Amino acid sequence: MELLTHSSSFLLPNPPLDSAALTYVLVVLNRDLPRFTPLLWKNARIRICADGGANRLYDEMPLLFPDEAALAVRERYKPDLIKGDMDSVREEVSQFYKALGTRVVDASADQDTTDLHKCIAYIRDLPNLKHEKTCVLVAGALGGRFDHEVGNINVLCHFSSTRIVLLSDDCLIQLLPSSHHHEIHIHPTIEGPHCGLVPISGPSKSSTTTGLQWNLSDTEMRFGGLISTSNLVKDEIVTVQSDSDLLWTISLRKIG
Repeated sequence: MELLTHSSSFLLPNPPLDSAALTYVLVVLNRDLPRFTPLLWKNARIRICADGGANRLYDEMPLLFPDEAALAVRERYKPDLIKGDMDSVREEVSQFYKALGTRVVDASADQDTTDLHKCIAYIRDLPNLKHEKTCVLVAGALGGRFDHEVGNINVLCHFSSTRIVLLSDDCLIQLLPSSHHHEIHIHPTIEGPHCGLVPISGPSKSSTTTGLQWNLSDTEMRFGGLISTSNLVKDEIVTVQSDSDLLWTISLRKIG
């Protein structure tokens, strides 16, 4: 089975050269901007706002640079695209970014998918990106309404072959598909030690890990039974293999 490696080096001010193998795309959702959003922006090649995420970018990015003029910050952090139902983005915000050259796409005809789903579908279909080498970073994906969080996790499952990382100030979540063995490179200065593994596509009859305080060894996990929450990272490399898709989550330190 093929090995898939993971790293949160996109949260480092100067990512190591080996992280350049991935192309990062940033999607900003309509939740509080994480304090490290400028780092995500710096490391991303393409930046997209999902509908009301444009309001967050416009309103909150200047707050992260209190010593600079708000207009200068807004002009510097201009998204490449705003896409969604367009029921949340304010008209003045949409027009401001349009004037700077941002493309705005009204996808309100599709009421069966979320704004994040629409953005991931757009990214997946971009002809100039190599699918297997693309990682989507989703800012503001956690916190707030639980149904929104579940909808974002459902996007991970729907696009299970696409690397997607859901981010908040406190933690990240990503899918570890059962089609691969996984090697997670931990950066102790920015993440951990708290972590968890959760079976999301059904019960796991067999999950095995290394590098955790409480490792799994051919362990069965299911809702209503055992799931690996409140675990701790022990080593700088964690390995995971399972017969079921798992969610990996790890706490984030106060960075940015």
